[in-house]
Amino acid sequence: MLSVKELTLVSDEQVAWEELGGGIKRKVMSYNDDIMLVKVAFEQGGVGAIHSHPHLQISYVSAGAFEITIGEDKKILKTGDVYFVPSDILHGAVCLEAGELIDVFSPMRADFV
Repeated sequence: MLSVKELTLVSDEQVAWEELGGGIKRKVMSYNDDIMLVKVAFEQGGVGAIHSHPHLQISYVSAGAFEITIGEDKKILKTGDVYFVPSDILHGAVCLEAGELIDVFSPMRADFV
């Protein structure tokens, strides 16, 4: 697998999808110790289970529709929408219409590499 750590120019086709199961797959596109960008593709009905982590997260809905839960808040987000997850806050996603999220984490997610 291509190491994308600290690559400055990355083409989508350079990075292989990692199958996560349940209709979800991801690509770690680029990162360093401070920041990471990840593409996550969902089939309709795919569930990103409720979880938390110490990383800050900003996610962009690049395609599809998702029911996003952050803490006690729940909202349907569609293509072009964004959400922010503070450190250690429970959050998750249910894919309502097949799509893709672009996740940015700070610091990087060592558990993804």
